Amino acid sequence: MASPFLRFSVLIQKYRTPLLLVGCGGVFSANIFYHVFPDHTYRKVYQAWHKGQPARLSEKLSNLFQEVLKDCAVNSPDNFHAFAAFGFHPVGAGIPWPPSGTLIGIPANFNSTTDDPSGITNRTILVNGKEVEWDSELGTTLKNSLVFSPEAQKFAIAREVVRLGAGGPVIHAAVAPACIAGACVYNVALKQIFGLHAGSIILRACVNVFALSLGAISYVFASDALSQWLDYSSDRRAASLSSNYANGGVEFYDKILSRNRTLRALMGPKGEELYAPSGNLFPSHLLKLSHAPYTSRRDGILNLLKKEKI
Repeated sequence: MASPFLRFSVLIQKYRTPLLLVGCGGVFSANIFYHVFPDHTYRKVYQAWHKGQPARLSEKLSNLFQEVLKDCAVNSPDNFHAFAAFGFHPVGAGIPWPPSGTLIGIPANFNSTTDDPSGITNRTILVNGKEVEWDSELGTTLKNSLVFSPEAQKFAIAREVVRLGAGGPVIHAAVAPACIAGACVYNVALKQIFGLHAGSIILRACVNVFALSLGAISYVFASDALSQWLDYSSDRRAASLSSNYANGGVEFYDKILSRNRTLRALMGPKGEELYAPSGNLFPSHLLKLSHAPYTSRRDGILNLLKKEKI
């Protein structure tokens, strides 16, 4: 009588294609799920709260958001929605084609101006368990890095609008299924090339492990490469709207770098682990750098300004 392992192997071999399709579809669905229902998933994570209630987006930021949608000439502006998010720069999720549309979170500090930084200074920020003193030298530097001009605010929002409008979440969600399918192709091709289908089970197992490892490595590099391509593409498209947007993009990244350098100083050893002296983020590990460096993104916009003179 055949062992359970052999029976399982025969079953997998027999229904290999349907199982592959189901597996790839399941992984894609899991990756895209929170983008399909952003109001019930993404918003619950990033929603800002005030006195126990969800914070409302100010009229100023609502009008700014509508201006950006008009400048970006989106095909379905009714499918783009904004909400008040915590943090210090816009975030976004969703797909513009389903009825649920997209959600873009705009932070409270976008209400602030140089003359009225109340959207920042009336918030308590703890660094290493200590409240930031806004009147101190580092506190003043941090406060200044969180105040953006209208042009920088519009660029930051436009960057999210064009990324979501181009289907960035869908493209990114397709990476894992593609790598799974690629691993299966590696597996079958290697076994056919070396005639292992009727060979030793140990050799077949080694090929399986090798194919899975190759698929995992492909996923890490492909996911990071796609994330960086989407970052650069979104920046370029947002900056190409006008010279105001491009200059706003330069200011936006300059201030992010300034903020990170200030946090590096405030956080001590922990900050040195998270932030480079330039203000870029250190990768979580040697093979992982999900997002493009802020210095490169800023320099890309500067090059665009010089090249196209927009």
